[in-house]
Amino acid sequence: MNPSPFTGVQIADIGHAVQLAIAPVFLIAGIGALLNVMANRLGRVVDRARALERDITGYDETMRARAMAELVVLDRRMVLVHWAIYACVSSALAVCLVIGVLFVGDLADAAVGTIVAALFIAAMALIVAGLVIFLIETGIATRSVRVRQEILKREVE
Repeated sequence: MNPSPFTGVQIADIGHAVQLAIAPVFLIAGIGALLNVMANRLGRVVDRARALERDITGYDETMRARAMAELVVLDRRMVLVHWAIYACVSSALAVCLVIGVLFVGDLADAAVGTIVAALFIAAMALIVAGLVIFLIETGIATRSVRVRQEILKREVE
């Protein structure tokens, strides 16, 4: 019978493994904060789309055309925020794997440096992708929420 790789693990070894896992845990907390912002933003976009869908039948032709154009933009924004969330959640999962591999590798005294490096690079690439997608979505939101010029001109006169 082969002995388990964890036979003879000392409390000090476990403490060292936990110390290795602390820094990535802070990264997960930061990603969680980003996910909270993104989820709230998605909720606001969905709420606006539902309100437009509910009210669109009572609009005249001009307002209906504006509402349809806004719905197209809102749909695009929902897709983008979804992908940003997906990338950030995937990043958090990769960081969780980093923690697990670090912990097991330290306790088993295994060489896991290449695996940890690959997972960390993947986590960073995913968080960058999520942030870039989120930046694109906020740009679309900013361009689409401008005050119409005819309203501004009317107020000036």
